[in-house]
Amino acid sequence: MDFNENNATEAVLNSFSKIKDERLKKIMSSIIRNLHQVVKEVEPTEEEWIKAIMFLTKTGQKCDDRRQEFILLSDVLGVSMLLDSINNRKSKNETETTVLGPFHTTSPMIENGTNIANFVKGENCVVSGIITDNNNIPIPGASLEVWQSGPDGLYDVQKEDRVVDLRATLLSLDDGSYLFRTVKPQYYPIPVDGPVGDLLKNLDRHPYRPAHIHFMVKAKGFKDLITHVFIDGDKYLESDTVFAVKQSLIRKLEKNIDENKQEYFKLNFDIIMEKN
Repeated sequence: MDFNENNATEAVLNSFSKIKDERLKKIMSSIIRNLHQVVKEVEPTEEEWIKAIMFLTKTGQKCDDRRQEFILLSDVLGVSMLLDSINNRKSKNETETTVLGPFHTTSPMIENGTNIANFVKGENCVVSGIITDNNNIPIPGASLEVWQSGPDGLYDVQKEDRVVDLRATLLSLDDGSYLFRTVKPQYYPIPVDGPVGDLLKNLDRHPYRPAHIHFMVKAKGFKDLITHVFIDGDKYLESDTVFAVKQSLIRKLEKNIDENKQEYFKLNFDIIMEKN
């Protein structure tokens, strides 16, 4: 039988009939049905299809050990947060999750109270909180990994010297508390020098993310948590380009004066873990 627009979808689906992996078969069947439906609905020209292929090619070419353009694409299309929502449904009062982002990498271990901002200048900020389960029982020894961009809007891995900065791993204390020093987070644009940046421009969308700090928390007997803390009052909270803001993760910055009469901001972010 000739392959045509009327039988194309069924023909491809039939070719999957011998797939033994049922999960793979389900995924590929759904992809084919939906992809074919898009092509039938939009009826792209061959030139437009080549442009789409070249876009994906350029996206792959922009990926390296310092940057993941496909994660960025997933983020700006809302796929990352949709996937996160499906895989992290909360039934109680546990801290909500958000996207990992494209700039996570390993970080050095530090003691509580250490300043993680060693090579940037900004407004001083002290971040602290308590890690508990959903019954408010403290979790000692939880691994808390944090990372953020600098006042210039760049993460350390984006810079040429690649000096590790504004990222660290620390352990919660016996009472479940943690504390580290840093600089006040600022809003910043995601990288726009690649195909994802071109896409946002063509879609008339801005590239900005509201000010935030990334958290990855792990503790024995609990599900791993990937989340952010967002800063109340940021002008991009309502239009985060990666759709990651959740009301429960927004916190206020409080101004304080230290013993040397120097002004700093205090940010409290308590974390509630979900049991396995």
